[in-house]
Amino acid sequence: MNDLMTDRTNDSVLTMCLNFVEPQQNLLLDKDGFLKITDFGFAKKIRFKTYTLCGTPEYIAPELIRNQGHGKGVDWWTLGILIFEMLTGEPPFLDNSSMGVYTKIQLGRITFPRYYKSAAKKMTKGLLTAKVDDRLGCSKKGGVMDVKSSKWVANFDWEALLAKELEPPIQVELSHEMDTSNFDDYDENDDEAVSPEYVDGDDPFASF
Repeated sequence: MNDLMTDRTNDSVLTMCLNFVEPQQNLLLDKDGFLKITDFGFAKKIRFKTYTLCGTPEYIAPELIRNQGHGKGVDWWTLGILIFEMLTGEPPFLDNSSMGVYTKIQLGRITFPRYYKSAAKKMTKGLLTAKVDDRLGCSKKGGVMDVKSSKWVANFDWEALLAKELEPPIQVELSHEMDTSNFDDYDENDDEAVSPEYVDGDDPFASF
């Protein structure tokens, strides 16, 4: 997972996604090798703040733990955690219990291995800034552009990425479009799937 191009490409795709939605951490590769965010079971539209506590402990932002109300800033924090994990193999805040993880998150002490590139380190630190107003991506003036102009991804071709004109660093091997051989086997659930009901009748993720 330490291949720089792979990590930077996938993080760039996620940055693009974070510009439009508030995702969960479930990430998959589509048949063309591009990153997709899945499982919007807890997703919701917010105008200012929400107080819902949900998420994987290692990825939760400080303001969420403190129940201060949170917005899109928690997603930029999550991106910082993800970058660290992709480059090192594990998230920066680990403990044997959830409460221990929360304590370490609030203390905010991160140990970077020596091989962690300086540009990636600066971006990661910016995203993992405890004060929301100072966090990379959270300024009212710069917003997502502050993230996209970070040195680690500054030369990335965002338009080509959006148009899927870049060659993905990981090629997905499929025998047919319904091939699930890349997934682990699990017991099938015989319960009938329940189709979601949408307030305005339209699926907001139909074109996603």
